[in-house]
Amino acid sequence: MTEISILDLQNLRHLIGGYTTTHCKMTEYASQAQDPEVKQLFHDAANSAMKNKENLMKFL
Repeated sequence: MTEISILDLQNLRHLIGGYTTTHCKMTEYASQAQDPEVKQLFHDAANSAMKNKENLMKFL
């Protein structure tokens, strides 16, 4: 396996942190949404952010 550079690690940290923030915000928005379609949209976005975060974590 190829070694990962410091810059790559910093970029991963930044991306993972962004997806974590997005997941938290989308989950909160979903809990406050009244419209079922909007609620589902936010749940889907939260799940997508978590999936992306988990995929990026595999590089560590």
